[in-house]
Amino acid sequence: MFELLFKFRPVVFERGTLGFDWPVAWVALVPLALVAAVAGIWLYQQSRAGLTRRDRLVLGGLRAAAIAIVATCLARPVLAVSRAIEQRNVVGVVVDDSRSMRIADHNGGPRGDFAVRAFGGPDSALFKALSAKFHLRFFRTSGAGGRSDALGAVPLTGTRTHLASAILRAEEELAGAPVAGVVVISDGADNSATMPGATPMLEQLLALRARQIPLYTVGVGAERFDRDIEVSRVEVPGTVLRDASILVEVVITQRGYAGRQIPLVVEDSGRIMGSRDIRLPNDGEAAVVRLRVPASERGARLLRVHVPVQPDEIVRENNERDAVVVVNDAREKILYIEGEPRFELKFIRQAVEADANVQVVTLLRSAKDKYLRLSVDDSVELATGFPKTREELFAYRGIILGSMEASFFTVDQLRMLADFVSVRGGGLLALGGRRALAEGGYAG
Repeated sequence: MFELLFKFRPVVFERGTLGFDWPVAWVALVPLALVAAVAGIWLYQQSRAGLTRRDRLVLGGLRAAAIAIVATCLARPVLAVSRAIEQRNVVGVVVDDSRSMRIADHNGGPRGDFAVRAFGGPDSALFKALSAKFHLRFFRTSGAGGRSDALGAVPLTGTRTHLASAILRAEEELAGAPVAGVVVISDGADNSATMPGATPMLEQLLALRARQIPLYTVGVGAERFDRDIEVSRVEVPGTVLRDASILVEVVITQRGYAGRQIPLVVEDSGRIMGSRDIRLPNDGEAAVVRLRVPASERGARLLRVHVPVQPDEIVRENNERDAVVVVNDAREKILYIEGEPRFELKFIRQAVEADANVQVVTLLRSAKDKYLRLSVDDSVELATGFPKTREELFAYRGIILGSMEASFFTVDQLRMLADFVSVRGGGLLALGGRRALAEGGYAG
């Protein structure tokens, strides 16, 4: 019915702009319409046919509507619809080049091969149709995005799919060009829109919408696997001391293997550093495993965390993850401030006595206005008490506050303690005691 009355379908009106092709100046038509409307109202007012006020208003409104329809038809309404000119507009094609595109879950073949056959191969009807009308520019999703070769020539080696960054880079590359649209070909797996420093996906989509650039998504691959084990996340500290232990936290998810017991192995350059047998949770749930491995060699170490591939497992590539940790062969200095002799001081120093990587420098108040310095490097260190400059204080890696009241420090030294944590990034440990915490005046 709509197309019968208005000639075109509603979708055409949504994409087009309604205007008028005035045969004469519109300033001439408007006065004529107003004169006709006023004349009609006046005639109804002068009529003696026994019309009530309500009848006059209804008839006057109908006449005004008829005049408006006639005026609109005389104004010759037109619908302007934009159309891409062949070989003058550009279409950006964002191709997922992550390793997940190598998963063979489409008729026994990899997702990447299916994408090439369907959208980028020489026999692809879609590729032929697009290339006949538009200039195609291809972009990758790994790294920071950027220009890429045509679909099929892209190596599927990316570790992550940064969709938002890739779309942002494509928008920057296409700035100033007549863009007809952006096509995204991805399996939707291993996306990293929430990584630190990454562009939020919603923000980038709103930017495209503001530029009136349509975005078309093409999903590739299965949404869910019936049988799969994945090492979802591996977290390790950024740096550790040599001969210390590295805490490795692993998150494992699975589907189809609930209750099965498998080994989790941590390797460093092919050497097994640690392992643990774990029992897999229910489908869809995550198992968090923590284990410690030794840090025996200095330098940057690449830890490989993996679980064995099951015989009937569909995806094998996600059974392992790598993590980098830097092992420092250095002697870290810890400043221990204690206001009175007590057992904590004795046991802390005994605990690190055999550790060649930790040096606990101690400033102990043995009596009123008398201080004992222990494990200092020379006669100058802490000779005047607690450090009075930031350079001297920031030379330590951490600070231990024992039973020492807040009035022992000056206002500037208290500010230095705050900067030691917030600016320098050092550690602060408050042991407590008779003159510590709130009892020592640190409240507020």
